[in-house]
Amino acid sequence: MTVDKAVLAFAGFMVLVSLALGVFIDLRWLWLTAFVGANMLQAAFTGFCPAAMVMEKLGIKKGCAF
Repeated sequence: MTVDKAVLAFAGFMVLVSLALGVFIDLRWLWLTAFVGANMLQAAFTGFCPAAMVMEKLGIKKGCAF
């Protein structure tokens, strides 16, 4: 798995978890969904993604995007 795919998997996981928390625990968890979406949007334009940097340091091989 490359960093690109790992970032997409992590973002998808975080969106699903935050949606479940928002539905079952408290609606304020939906702010996490908004944050993840905003981070994905800015990463698409700038190429800067903190999660990708962490994953590279963990030893996941680089991909094309990050």
